[in-house]
Amino acid sequence: MSYAESVMSPIKHVAIYGKGGIGKSCIASNVAAACADRGVRVLVVGCDPKSDSSINLIGRRIPTMMDMIREGKEIREEDVVFTGYRGVRCIEVGGPEPGVGCAGRGIIVAIDFLRKVSRIMDEVDLVLYDVPGDIVCGGFSAPIRKGLVTEAYIITSGEYMPVYAANNICRGLKRLGAKLAGVVCNSREVEGEREIVDEFARAIGSRMVAFIPKDPVVQRCERRAVTVIEGEPGSSIAGVYRALADHVLSCSDASVPEPLDDERLREITGV
Repeated sequence: MSYAESVMSPIKHVAIYGKGGIGKSCIASNVAAACADRGVRVLVVGCDPKSDSSINLIGRRIPTMMDMIREGKEIREEDVVFTGYRGVRCIEVGGPEPGVGCAGRGIIVAIDFLRKVSRIMDEVDLVLYDVPGDIVCGGFSAPIRKGLVTEAYIITSGEYMPVYAANNICRGLKRLGAKLAGVVCNSREVEGEREIVDEFARAIGSRMVAFIPKDPVVQRCERRAVTVIEGEPGSSIAGVYRALADHVLSCSDASVPEPLDDERLREITGV
């Protein structure tokens, strides 16, 4: 039995949320690469309008489904599904034209269209959705409301605003009855950061499942348009991503989070 067969049951659909700029795409691509190294068949669905979720897996930007739909092109699977590091499949949903439309609606339209032209979502073991973290936009809830997501992870740092955004994401998850599998701290080297994020995670009824230290290796690899798993496989930070990938594959105790009130949030972050 392969590693993938030993830890996977039905297809896992995992959403990664967090404040814009917190590092969701970098983490998603490295987790995907680490899972692929384990023999897991992975599909990354980039739901962010910036369409940057797959760059480090493919080595370049790929066409987005929304652009092709808007242009009225006849779309085939090979037009929107691209294969990257160790067979990781990648799709970029893209977004609406600036100032027009809703990213969340775009996700629904693109996924529905994809299912008409491809069976890829039924042919993998793990689907990772890199989703906009702004709960004002329907992009936040689209994958959950569509029944696409089985569990979610929240990325934050120890700074007040990312933790504030993480808490708002918890409000959205609770409202939707969606399960949180863990909180990941992507370090910004804030004083007491590990303790802040750990306490926040416990307070919402979850746990911190990874602490990713700030490491120049990450930026060096991003400049080369590769993941750390591919570009610096022997680095300590690659080991952190592998451990997180193992958690994603094996986690079975996700639960609906309980968001905090503002007073408790400020108490934890020291603001």
